[in-house]
Amino acid sequence: MAKILIVDDEIGIRELLSEILRDEGHDVVLAEDAAAARAVRNASCPDMVLLDIWMPDTDGITLLKEWAAAGQLTMPVVMMSGHGTIDTAVEATRIGAIDYLEKPIALQKLLSAVKRGLQRQPAVPVPVALTLAAFPDSVPLRDLYRRLRQIAGQSRLVLLQTGPDHLAELVARSLQTPGTPWLDLGTLDGAFEPARLATLHGGQLYLSSLERLSRSQQRSLTSIIDRLERYDLRLLAVSGSNRDELLAAGWDAALVERLFSHVLMGVPTLADIRDDLPELACRILRHLVDTKEAPLRRFSPAALTQLRRRDWHGGYSELYGMIRNLAQNSTEEEINLPESGLPVSDTLMSPISFDLPLREAREAFERMYFEHHLRLERGNITRLAQKTGLERTHLYRKLRQLGLHGGRQHEEN
Repeated sequence: MAKILIVDDEIGIRELLSEILRDEGHDVVLAEDAAAARAVRNASCPDMVLLDIWMPDTDGITLLKEWAAAGQLTMPVVMMSGHGTIDTAVEATRIGAIDYLEKPIALQKLLSAVKRGLQRQPAVPVPVALTLAAFPDSVPLRDLYRRLRQIAGQSRLVLLQTGPDHLAELVARSLQTPGTPWLDLGTLDGAFEPARLATLHGGQLYLSSLERLSRSQQRSLTSIIDRLERYDLRLLAVSGSNRDELLAAGWDAALVERLFSHVLMGVPTLADIRDDLPELACRILRHLVDTKEAPLRRFSPAALTQLRRRDWHGGYSELYGMIRNLAQNSTEEEINLPESGLPVSDTLMSPISFDLPLREAREAFERMYFEHHLRLERGNITRLAQKTGLERTHLYRKLRQLGLHGGRQHEEN
């Protein structure tokens, strides 16, 4: 039958409901408060939850909102209360609960609610991607989410300034309205097509790197910015360069001025939040399990240590792709990374997600390729240029695009 989580601070109610549902053949798990409910939800992915509203630490409505915001409302939830009101029931339903039971709960009403719940899908659809709301325990990510919500209504164009190992996609996803279109402009080859924007009405555009744009794409970007208001779109663009650096690279002065005159926001890199990487990795893994992209898996403590130590030059997209590969390819419930004498970056280097767009997959391979040869040549750019067959000016530009800055001081060694 089904696995049902009962969350109630009164032990008598937990035991009574548990006995009834076990007699019906269900597998029942108990939690006395919101903290225990979170732990069970993350560890076992129950098929259904019976959730009390009035609890001492965190009330049931707040926990329901938390699950909805984090994309974890993947199971039907029935609210329970002995002191409920119509307004409370309406709010719970609006958030995503499928039913509401008043205590004391009649046997037939309980069984009917459970039967209906197990036959239905959650009222709130699962988001296609994680957002910053999924990380309430991370202080830097929680602060970032707060700042992002403050600026959300100020401009249709937001310029995110950050390093190469950035969290910009996670930030951009956090501003997307659920159910609206999303387009990563960086996945398009050639010039962008402003006419296509009409099909994305009310959606969000994302540009992962201004520095990679060709001249024709820069001209198209101007046309896209002109049409944001008309099609009710928001554009989040990422840049590792400041105004003067873009001008020095030959960018049109009027376009640069437009970009930097809108909302400008600094975004931390994965290196900046290294201590929070284990939580980030575990939450990504839970999201993959919730969305049925991977079987139930968990990281071993040693694996989390290795993930925290690694330099994620590809940022959030590299981390997400790596975790997806590990989860999908692991034959054991606990994910353990290979123990070897290689550096952590080599140990984790091999999996490249075939689900990535071609541009991102190619960039991931190039980054691994140059990281490998930079280590072999101890940062000697002269020898690296000879080995790769690239002219040194082109090589410097390529390393900078990939966020690899090693070598210039050693080039004549």
